[in-house]
Amino acid sequence: MTERLYLTDDAVTTFEATVERVLSDPDRLVLDRTHFYPTGGGQPHDTGAVRAADGDARWRVVDVEMADTVHHEVEPVDETEDAGDAGDPPALPEPGTEVVCEIDVDRRAAHSRYHTAQHLLSALLLDEFDAQTTGNQLYRDRARLDAAYDRFTDDDLDRIEARLNELVADGRSVSSYTMDRETAEATLDTDRTRIDLLPDSIEELRIVEIAGMDPDDEPYDRTACAGTHVADTAEIGEVVVTGRETKGPDEERVRFALAEHAEAD
Repeated sequence: MTERLYLTDDAVTTFEATVERVLSDPDRLVLDRTHFYPTGGGQPHDTGAVRAADGDARWRVVDVEMADTVHHEVEPVDETEDAGDAGDPPALPEPGTEVVCEIDVDRRAAHSRYHTAQHLLSALLLDEFDAQTTGNQLYRDRARLDAAYDRFTDDDLDRIEARLNELVADGRSVSSYTMDRETAEATLDTDRTRIDLLPDSIEELRIVEIAGMDPDDEPYDRTACAGTHVADTAEIGEVVVTGRETKGPDEERVRFALAEHAEAD
């Protein structure tokens, strides 16, 4: 079983590992440890590269999924292509091969910024509109959040955007820890943590907290989440609420983007 290191340190983007298994159709590697994030919780997978520690052979990581454990889908990189020579791409590494792994830093950073912004938005909507988050999806250049609410007006969206950017600018720290499910369900606010949405098979939870303004304050947000996040809300940068749409009876979708992506669009 792969040790999922992104759960304890989601800032690492270069690490060493050992190949445990090689799978085909498509070609996948199972590593003894990984910082690559697999698709889940509304957050897309990481991409990057793997190279043999004792050679030049490299493989692109094009997909990461959670199956029986973390599967890294790879494509070989033919280094002779850059030199204009025809050659065979490197064969997949054998089990036991030591590899060096590199995560696409820009993609990871974008996902972490959007995921943390989504946590802030979920807490804001719950606190100020009594609107519970029912779903979310993140991308590298935008995100959306679905909430149990009748209808957000244009004034509501302006208010949400202004308040969201205040929370970002506060520079609130973001931290995580693990807790067994039974204790979490008995002691934490399940409306906020949304533990009920997790499969019953998950017995140990990773809790992500966004701090209150003062050390003695309760956390602004406390959510069961396995995704990646920034360490401080100021790292998110300016957020723009780009629109809304009705998704069904008493369900609204709020779309948002980081300012640099909204301007590019």
